[in-house]
Amino acid sequence: MERSPSTSRILPGAGTIAARTLVLRRNLTQPGPLRKVFFGIASFLTTCTLAICGYMLAGWSFLDALYMVVITVFGVGYGETQPVNTPLLRLFTIGVIIAGSISVVYTVGGFVQLLTEGELRQVLETQRMTREISELEGHTILCGFGRMGQILAEKLKDAGQSFVVVDADDERISDAVALGYLVFNGNATDEFALEAAGIGRAKVLATVLPDDASNVYITLTARGMNPDLIILARGEFPTTEKKLKLAGADHVVLPPTIGALRMAHLITHPASLDFLDRNDGSSTINELLANLNLRMDELTIPANSGLAGRAVEDIEVRGRGMFVVTALRRANGEILNPLDGTEILEMGDTLIVVGHRRDLPQFARHFALKRQMQYRGNRTR
Repeated sequence: MERSPSTSRILPGAGTIAARTLVLRRNLTQPGPLRKVFFGIASFLTTCTLAICGYMLAGWSFLDALYMVVITVFGVGYGETQPVNTPLLRLFTIGVIIAGSISVVYTVGGFVQLLTEGELRQVLETQRMTREISELEGHTILCGFGRMGQILAEKLKDAGQSFVVVDADDERISDAVALGYLVFNGNATDEFALEAAGIGRAKVLATVLPDDASNVYITLTARGMNPDLIILARGEFPTTEKKLKLAGADHVVLPPTIGALRMAHLITHPASLDFLDRNDGSSTINELLANLNLRMDELTIPANSGLAGRAVEDIEVRGRGMFVVTALRRANGEILNPLDGTEILEMGDTLIVVGHRRDLPQFARHFALKRQMQYRGNRTR
């Protein structure tokens, strides 16, 4: 991920293939530089043909007429093979000079525009993305746009989350541009790339490169640049998890381990998983719990709550079976799980609870809890 105060350095090569393909398509199907080139060449040939015919009508030979047209149009200035001594012939020659010069300039201009328009379009697109990235706040930086990165980007887009894709591969960057994502073409292990992606203002960084060493280095670099950043890291091998944690990752995802556990559950508990996944297999936590008429929620304890200073077991007793406290997140970010019930709640702590869908809001209102957020996918019926 990258962030750069200089638009001349931002997004180097971003969208190169897509931009060039777009330019070529427009050149062939719409009025543009290619059409100007064809029109200029046609005008030049027409001017030369009419000029040769005009001189031949004045009694000149074809070769003399052709020679006169060439030295006239291109301004060579050699002497005429035949005298231009009548007013009509002189006016005709002036017309040949003007028409020929205009057609040549028009043709050359079309060629120049044809060569430079793609670069200009790319510069404008780069400036637009740079401006939009500089305006982001609390966004996600997605390092890597491979298979896992593409799925993650799609889910973030569906959830309405702002994010920036960082990848060093031109083809993958072009794919991201085609999907309308904000991108930075660069190596995410480079501090400049992370700076350009707005790491100082970002909330989350997800590094999902298939190379563990790169993910460790990105995590280490990002943590040093933004200590408050939430870092999610991908690991291919279980031995990498400890390294990623030491480098500063808040959460480590091991796709092979997750896949293996999923397959094991399909073997050992096929009926249960079929029941939970009977919709589309991609349900969120609350969508799965909804099948059991339950939901998971986060309840934050503000300063004015009557629950501050009480034990977790008191909360469950007062809840009268409405929910179960599954974990407690302290204000400093520490997660307590499992709980023995004797933990004392403090201002800013967050209870992670699972309970009946209609009972949780009632309990939260009764004890003036601040409901921080609900897991995506929750629907109240």
